[in-house]
Amino acid sequence: MDEFRNPFVSIEPFLKLNIMEKTLFERLGGTEGISSIVDDVVDAHMNNVSISSRFLPYKEQPERLAVIKKHTVDFFSAGSGGPATYSGRDMPTSHKGMNISSAEYLCAMDDIMEVLEKHNIDEESKKDVLAVLWSLKEMIISQ
Repeated sequence: MDEFRNPFVSIEPFLKLNIMEKTLFERLGGTEGISSIVDDVVDAHMNNVSISSRFLPYKEQPERLAVIKKHTVDFFSAGSGGPATYSGRDMPTSHKGMNISSAEYLCAMDDIMEVLEKHNIDEESKKDVLAVLWSLKEMIISQ
C-alpha cells in the first residue's frame, strides 16, 4: 500500500506554463477582448469624478472618441504581441499640453485595473498590464 501513488498528476504547473506561453494580447482576449476592455475603461474614466472632465467632452464627439478608442486598441494590441500596427502619435505627442498630474494618472490606472478584474483577467496578465502602464507614466504625466 505504501507503493500506491496517486495516478492523477497536478495540472497546476502546466496551467502556469500555458499562461506564460501565450502573449499578453492572447491573454487579454485578442482584438475582441482588448476592444471590450477599452470600451469599459473609457466608460470608467467618464464615471470617475477625478478624471471625468478629461473624457466627458468626447461624448459630444463620437467620431473623435471612436478614433481614440481605435488607436488605444491598436496601441495595446501591437504592444502586447498582437498583429495590429499602431499608426498613431507617440505618447508624449498625444498627451502634449494636457498637463496630466500623477494623481490623475493613478486614477486612470485604478480604472484600468478594475476593468481587468471585471473581465476576469488573470493575475499575471494584470501584473503585465500594470508594468506597461508604469513604463508609459513618464511619457504621459506633465506633458
